[in-house]
Amino acid sequence: MAGVAELPQRCDTAIVGGGIIGLAVARELRRRRPDESIVVLEREDEIARHQTGRNSGVIHQGVYYAPGSLKAALCRRGADLMYAFCEENGIRVERCGKVIVATNERELRRLDELHRRGLENGVPGLRRLTGYELREVEPHATGIAALHSPETGIVDFAQVAAALAEQAAVVGGCAVERLVEEPGGVRVVHGEGETHARFAVACAGLWSAKLAVASGLEEDPRIVPFRGGYHLLRADRRDLVRGLIYPVPDPALPFLGIHLTRRIDGAVLVGPSALLVGGLGWPGTWRVARRWWRVGVAELRTAASARAFAAEARRYVPSLVRGDLLPGPSGVRAQAVARDGSLVDDFVFSHTEHTMHVRNAPSPGATSSLAIAEHIADTIERR
Repeated sequence: MAGVAELPQRCDTAIVGGGIIGLAVARELRRRRPDESIVVLEREDEIARHQTGRNSGVIHQGVYYAPGSLKAALCRRGADLMYAFCEENGIRVERCGKVIVATNERELRRLDELHRRGLENGVPGLRRLTGYELREVEPHATGIAALHSPETGIVDFAQVAAALAEQAAVVGGCAVERLVEEPGGVRVVHGEGETHARFAVACAGLWSAKLAVASGLEEDPRIVPFRGGYHLLRADRRDLVRGLIYPVPDPALPFLGIHLTRRIDGAVLVGPSALLVGGLGWPGTWRVARRWWRVGVAELRTAASARAFAAEARRYVPSLVRGDLLPGPSGVRAQAVARDGSLVDDFVFSHTEHTMHVRNAPSPGATSSLAIAEHIADTIERR
């Protein structure tokens, strides 16, 4: 990881968080302001230790997101920027394509809505498939209809983060506690003392709400962690999946269900589950749990049983069986939850005179990272 010899006492811009978004912001600001000092402060000893290094590696295209939302705009822009960045930096990427499969009549209406959203969002090459056409794209998948997004791709986002870090000054092992506004700038208080900056950008992931509140911002929304567990397909069964096979998601939830994802290294993930694993001190968490308790019970059952995982995936890949699954990785999704118990389904940013906080940037945060960086840099310039 790129770094600096000593933690600076002063800089022009301090960026909190060495995940893909924080590193992308550092790169974008340096491109625009090459003569200014920009430093990334990361609590861990290495970059990309959390969400960036523990996701499925999908470059999304914007099928799911409400037209006009930040997610829709920044995902589309971000995907194009991500492909270009990978090409420029020699990072392996593959446009393997994705199908979203409807298995019954009830799901057709949801598929229609996704098709409408995708077209309005400008998803390239998006097309509706019949069941027969689905088998031409994914021979082992079965459904009555599907959407095909041929430009959806896969990459190792940890490699992307490493390439971004080569262009940044990163200080590891520096946990930021709060940002304190002061005349003409901001005082960044951390475990090693203080750093004074003209401006600070907080991209703290799981710690974003805690840092925002400690810095004097409102509590709402609060980040609540959801654990996502995966299984892996056995190597000799990877031919069940050519690219990415997804179910039609519940539109009321910001999760995409158990899907099959080919990774850039050739492995195939099956998952993830979505288990609430924290945030019990926040009133919104209990409201989420009460409202979605049936979903929570189903997720517990799926997470506890490889057989249940296989059964879920078998709805649209019928030849998959329990014996095809091996233990896989897990990760944590930092999901914003409002006080009223609603799951925040868009990117959220908060501002003060000298700071900007990324309050919610779950999937497609990695896909959108370079576009989020542009958005943040534009905001800073306007301010």
